[in-house]
Amino acid sequence: MIRMGPHGERASGIAKRRKGQDDLNGDQEALDLAADWADISQGLRKDLGHQLHTQWIKPIQLGTFCKETGTLDLFLPTEFSANWVADRFADRLSLAWKIARSEVRHVRISVHPGRRQMPEVTLAGKDGFGRSAANDGIDAAGLMHAAGTIGDQGFTSSVGLDPSLTFAAFVTGTTNVLAFNAAERMSKTETPQFSPLYLKAATGQGKTHLLHAIGHAYLAAHPRARIFYCSAERFMVEFVQALRQNEMIEFKARLRGFDLLLVDDIQFIIGKASAQEELLYTIDALLAEGKRLVFAADRAPQALDGVEQRLLSRLSMGLVADISPADIELRRSILESKLTKFAPLDVPADVIEFLARTINRNVRELVGGLNKLIAYAQLTGQEVSLQLAEEQLTDILSANRRRITIDEIQRTVCQFYRVDRSEMSSKRRARAVVRPRQVAMYLAKVLTPRSYPEIGRKFGGRDHSTVIHAVRLIEDLRKRDADMDGDVRSLLRQLES
Repeated sequence: MIRMGPHGERASGIAKRRKGQDDLNGDQEALDLAADWADISQGLRKDLGHQLHTQWIKPIQLGTFCKETGTLDLFLPTEFSANWVADRFADRLSLAWKIARSEVRHVRISVHPGRRQMPEVTLAGKDGFGRSAANDGIDAAGLMHAAGTIGDQGFTSSVGLDPSLTFAAFVTGTTNVLAFNAAERMSKTETPQFSPLYLKAATGQGKTHLLHAIGHAYLAAHPRARIFYCSAERFMVEFVQALRQNEMIEFKARLRGFDLLLVDDIQFIIGKASAQEELLYTIDALLAEGKRLVFAADRAPQALDGVEQRLLSRLSMGLVADISPADIELRRSILESKLTKFAPLDVPADVIEFLARTINRNVRELVGGLNKLIAYAQLTGQEVSLQLAEEQLTDILSANRRRITIDEIQRTVCQFYRVDRSEMSSKRRARAVVRPRQVAMYLAKVLTPRSYPEIGRKFGGRDHSTVIHAVRLIEDLRKRDADMDGDVRSLLRQLES
């Protein structure tokens, strides 16, 4: 037995303490890196949007940081994803890390060394593009796991559906009910009457929401289903990559192994002849096997310039469901549905009415305006009010507001109530004249940025207090008198159309 003297014991103790301190420092370094990455990732999510962030940024895993060289390693699960991120986001990632940590001088993006090797043409358990099949990314309750996690068995990811975009969260109205019902039917267990389904809508009207909702509902009804959701641009990237690597046979086999194919922004496949041909063959193959296909675009199939006629006929052979811009009733309903998540915060009815009437270009801007207003009120401790909305949403409001003039309002009101235009400025007090004049004053306040004194001057030089009285009176009458409310709604539709 070798005996260690007191000096040896002291040296051993010091070494152990140093090792323990190094371990603590290493753990703290890892925690600090993780905290910085959480902030950077959140910032990129705001800049790039949910879809790009989920597909390319969220799967990134932190590697080691070498203090001597100032190099930070970032890992992705596949060579393709690593090359894609390096080509398009390397500069942005490098700049973000240098701002967060001055000691980071280089960011190196590469494939995770522990990634699982992909089988050549195996469809079981994979969606064919290096991601897990839909059923591998959900638990028994049908809830999506977080995309882009590296576990003991290698890299897996979900099908890429946003968990918040479900049928339950979609607010319906006369402008989108056809598309909603068609989308819901597509996700049922019984065979749909039409396929493919083509959703046509302008930006921000809900077509992407419905695509995600179809995916969620279809997974709930078919837990073992294989789903592929992508944008047309991503389809192009996958296609070109397979072409360059001589993997077209694998690409075709994998793509045609899905039960449900969801392709967004199909207008971006314009002019790509080889990709159009492959999509055409894929549609034919999936339809022949009774699979389901859903496409979405900002225009009708016939309006897609540069698309082969055969592909146009396939896209329009099922059902083309339009989503028209949300009308005032639907915009109100959407705002009221979003308010439930902010309860018990009080948002006055006049603010909701103001937002619904003014932000009318698309639903995304409408919800964004509400979120911005509530966030500002909560962060500054102010109450939500009409004045606060007008102050903080200037850019959104100015972009949406159609310039309706007081002259136009007076002319429309006079035609509606069949009174002479001169009565808007006259001193007559007959009820048949006063009430239309008060309605016109109310509409002038709701639909124009004019102040009470300015409105009064346009109505025969009346005092601002007269205008205030008229606005409050009509507001009260709308709550108590269904006929008055109907008149005002009709006038609003005429003026806003």
